[in-house]
Amino acid sequence: MNYQPYGQQQDYYPPPPPPPAHTNGKSIASLVLGILSIVTPYIGLLFGIVAIILSALSLKEIRNRYEGGRGLAIAGLVCGIVGTIIYALLIIFFLIIIFAAVNMNDVDTIRSLNFNTNNI
Repeated sequence: MNYQPYGQQQDYYPPPPPPPAHTNGKSIASLVLGILSIVTPYIGLLFGIVAIILSALSLKEIRNRYEGGRGLAIAGLVCGIVGTIIYALLIIFFLIIIFAAVNMNDVDTIRSLNFNTNNI
């Protein structure tokens, strides 16, 4: 047993907590671009693609460097994927409408719609 004389107490202080982990900058950028990909019309597709790429890079850096921001990177990845899918579907929809309108220029197709303009 270790006895210490009275008045000679050792003060034990726990070590200070470690500093908070540094947040990865690419994960913040991917979240911002992911949100912009959802709310920005027409160029949201490009923002979504860049957000997906930045999210993948930041997740790799976070794993290797033990940085913070994993949740931001995942949220940026999800928002980027959602924004890309939304605008890809809209572009496909508009292309279908355009091709359908181009094919409607045939006279036979227009007559087959049977528009009656005599009763105006």
